[in-house]
Amino acid sequence: MSLDLASVLVVTALVVNVSGVLFILETLLRRDEGAGRIWSVAFLAAMLTTLAYTVWAQTGGAWWAVAVGNAAFVAGTGCMWLGCRRFNARRMDWPTIVVAVAVLAAGISVAAEGDAGGDWAGALWMFVPLIVFAAAGAVECLRGAMRDSRTAWVLGAVLGFQSLYYVSRTTAFVTSGPDSALFETAFGTLTTSYLTVTLTIVAVVVTSVLRASRAPMRGYARRVDDAPDDDGVLGGETFARALDGICRRAARRSETIAVTAVRVDDLDQISTAFGSEVAGSVAETWRAGVRRHAPTNAIVAEDGPTGIAVALAVSSPQEARRQAAVIYRGLFDDLGRVGGGVIPVVGVGVALSDSVGYDPKGMLRVAREAASRAAANVDTSVLIGDPE
Repeated sequence: MSLDLASVLVVTALVVNVSGVLFILETLLRRDEGAGRIWSVAFLAAMLTTLAYTVWAQTGGAWWAVAVGNAAFVAGTGCMWLGCRRFNARRMDWPTIVVAVAVLAAGISVAAEGDAGGDWAGALWMFVPLIVFAAAGAVECLRGAMRDSRTAWVLGAVLGFQSLYYVSRTTAFVTSGPDSALFETAFGTLTTSYLTVTLTIVAVVVTSVLRASRAPMRGYARRVDDAPDDDGVLGGETFARALDGICRRAARRSETIAVTAVRVDDLDQISTAFGSEVAGSVAETWRAGVRRHAPTNAIVAEDGPTGIAVALAVSSPQEARRQAAVIYRGLFDDLGRVGGGVIPVVGVGVALSDSVGYDPKGMLRVAREAASRAAANVDTSVLIGDPE
């Protein structure tokens, strides 16, 4: 059975749009740290891509539909990469600018040629960013927090395959041309549509699983973030504002600020092996223990679903390490008394303004990375992080 181009594009649009709608609806029912929201933008862009290309096929090749489709395609793949970076708590400023510039270039390159450009106007301005962003997303799936999840490896494989496919497609486009038999058979619109359907289904399943591991269901309730919980632990947004204020004041007086990240990365495994009740007890003890053993004047806050951040002014790097070690030892003792002796892997990382500077986001990032390395290193319980 052979299908015409318009029919294949309609089927592709149907699959991508249904998958995207389901992912976006699920996003509305979950509270996450941002990766899910960025991936939702990626699926929105994918939906716009398929709709634009369907209009292009039905209207006889309108150049504006090609421009919208190409730009949205680049935006979708770029946002997949950005979502992976957010999942790993990495910098988002310059990557966001790069993606935005690539999206504009993909759209403007088609508009500049107009009707004279034909169906493949601005193709290379779309192909090259797709190769780069998909490859960058695949690499991101193998580092940081995503490296510890085999589910993320599947997403990395999807993005890696997409990158390799577009390397081959670009090569065939440049060497043989879009009208050649090789390009039409192996890399034409029909073949790409089939590939898009397959990769979209895999991507929506994988990102949903990844997001579910980081974002608990919240129904229609929303946590008030302006006040600490009963145990004295602030929300993430309140902590960000408080840390920014502390850093500004400390910078004027040349005082040292320490940000300590305390992470527990195997609660899911504990829940699977010993049950959700044991995992819940461990999580509650970990959360309350950090607040109990942190200095009285420290600011303690949530740092994602598996992290607690502590910020305070210290007199020296030695004091910062000592305070972090006190938290680790006290937390280790507390965890040993709950959950039937099930003790999770705890990592404690410290970032100092002396080495990182008075940048709140930079200090949090360095502390998180140090905590992840400490959790993976059985010989070290507390690590002082260094900026990249």
